Amino acid sequence: MLHSISSSPRRLLQQCRHQAVRHSSSLQRPDYIVKPRLDYGYIADHADELANNMRSRNYDPIDPTDFQRLHQQRKDLYQQLLVLRSQRNTLSKAAAAHQKQHLKKASPVSSTAAALASSTRDRSIQQAQSIKADIKRHEQELELVESQLLTQALLIPNTIHPNVPRGEDPVVVKKVQGDHHGLSPDTGDWKPLDHVALNDRLKFMDLQQASRVTGSSFYYLQGIGAYLELALIQYAMDKAVQRGYLGILTPDIVRTSLANACGFQPRRGESQQMYKINDTTDDNGDTGLCLTGTAEIPLAGKYMDQIIPQVDLPLRCVGFGHSFRMEAGGRASAYRKYDIEAWLPGRKTWGEISSTSNCTDYQARRLSIRYRPTHPTQDNTLFCHTLNGTAMAVPRVIIAILESFQRPDGSVEIPKVLQKWIPGQPTVISV
Repeated sequence: MLHSISSSPRRLLQQCRHQAVRHSSSLQRPDYIVKPRLDYGYIADHADELANNMRSRNYDPIDPTDFQRLHQQRKDLYQQLLVLRSQRNTLSKAAAAHQKQHLKKASPVSSTAAALASSTRDRSIQQAQSIKADIKRHEQELELVESQLLTQALLIPNTIHPNVPRGEDPVVVKKVQGDHHGLSPDTGDWKPLDHVALNDRLKFMDLQQASRVTGSSFYYLQGIGAYLELALIQYAMDKAVQRGYLGILTPDIVRTSLANACGFQPRRGESQQMYKINDTTDDNGDTGLCLTGTAEIPLAGKYMDQIIPQVDLPLRCVGFGHSFRMEAGGRASAYRKYDIEAWLPGRKTWGEISSTSNCTDYQARRLSIRYRPTHPTQDNTLFCHTLNGTAMAVPRVIIAILESFQRPDGSVEIPKVLQKWIPGQPTVISV
């Protein structure tokens, strides 16, 4: 289980309008840190179903016929290579045996016998050279076909749980906790304010100067605003650690290929979600670095290309990340997802503050995260399943607190569970 605490100094609730690196969803093979372990046979057998799944998730679908053709071509080339390598080994053994027998003969051989032996040896050498050339050609063809298969396979998002609602914006409310209409009730002529209007009095953030420094939709948290963010982070980390999670502070920069492997890829017609830093190719052939879109990405990367003993599972990690990413975009890794939303009285609307996704083995196959069963049967190792959840989107929780705990006199009550994390342990935010 990988849980992240999301704090975004780059945006408020409104969608970030800043220009990220534009990215086309054209068919280009993403680079990878470790070689993905994808099941081409399953994809070929379910190509039509997977293509329909891509359409329903607003991704450009693969061509089922083309993928099946490539898969069959790969199998044929692999079998042909087995035959050629077997022939090469047979020739090598025959040549070695012939040479050994020739050296063991004590009596001189006739010129005719010597010529025959030389002719046989020459034919064997020619056959070996021809087979060697065929092997090289088949290996090159196989490498090309596998690259084409991988290009298509990496674009396929996870399948969807059968109980997940379909549609452009499928939402099913499973539970409502509390009476949101009772939060910050109207009192006479007093109406609850939104966080921007509250800020005019309480000065917990600086929007004007941030717009000059970075641009619109960015902000400085200051004073009690900064303390609230730190308090929420401490509160969430403390709760997670009490439940057996390992606290981790993750890198803010990762390889772009790691983000791709975790399922952060644009849908049809969308821009890239991640903020790229460079496109430089390193010594391993991996291209590009980007800012982490969520702590989930480096947390998953921490276990890539590892085999974990089953007795150590489940691994529970919680990390803090700044979530440098666009609001829009697809999460190709999710098989099933639950969101938690908080009521924002100032706007009289709901805002998402948490999201948890069951990613099955989607990320583990792309990052080669496996476990070794305690009592293995057929397979010595199996792929792990990842469950990723945002403990809280900190900026939105701050907004929900400010708007839900405001008072008619313009002050805001600080929730008791957060007071101990704030200097001086104040109970109220006031002018």
